[in-house]
Amino acid sequence: MPQLAGRGGARRRRTMNEINMVPFIDVMLVLLIIFMVSAPLITVGVVDLPSVGRAQQRAPSVVEVIVDADERLRLKVDGRNEESVALPQLAARVEQAQGGNAQVPVVISADRNVKYDAVVRVMDRLQRAGVQRVGLAVRQAG
Repeated sequence: MPQLAGRGGARRRRTMNEINMVPFIDVMLVLLIIFMVSAPLITVGVVDLPSVGRAQQRAPSVVEVIVDADERLRLKVDGRNEESVALPQLAARVEQAQGGNAQVPVVISADRNVKYDAVVRVMDRLQRAGVQRVGLAVRQAG
């Protein structure tokens, strides 16, 4: 017995290597019940999209860039003189069509089947060229 007394007692408590799962399960069940009760109370978010209004008066001169379904570009000045133009020459042709007046609006109208990327490239090219008034043509629904 003297040997056992030197080691700190004959009986040592062994550590438990298992995790008690009962409190964890209880917490998870409570959270599950809370989420099941609160889920029907959550309202669906509604996004208010901007509406398109009508302009008071149409600008006397408008440069229109048309993006076709096959992503070819056409340039129309004041509703006439339609001509085909490549993207690298677009900025120079628009500035020429504006006649040095930066306040002449440029309207981009695209086919509904055109990829969004093609329209963004046209807008980016015009923005880099310093064209100030760029808009998108829209069609009224209904």
